[in-house]
Amino acid sequence: MADHTNSVENTDKHEFYKKKHREQMKHQVVTFVMMIAFTLIAFGLVIAEVSAMFTIPIILVLAAVQVLFQLYYFMHMNEEGHQWPAVMIYSGIFAAVLTILALTTITWW
Repeated sequence: MADHTNSVENTDKHEFYKKKHREQMKHQVVTFVMMIAFTLIAFGLVIAEVSAMFTIPIILVLAAVQVLFQLYYFMHMNEEGHQWPAVMIYSGIFAAVLTILALTTITWW
């Protein structure tokens, strides 16, 4: 009787993980397609010779969104247990932005 219960539990657990992996793969494929679309939009803006005042901010926003996609879906930062690495990465990004801002201010002041 116990063997049958363990077998059912293992089958249920296997089906759960199979469904979870299928959902993760779906998210990764959709994210990958969106990142390719963002890249094509950026190339399209440059090829179409749209004004640099419009193109540069759009490319920077698309790049930032792609970085977030990379972190959350391909580096699995959206899963439990990744809070500390996320804090470290965001702290590093904050320090980099602060450094760039400080150096830019010093240079142009």
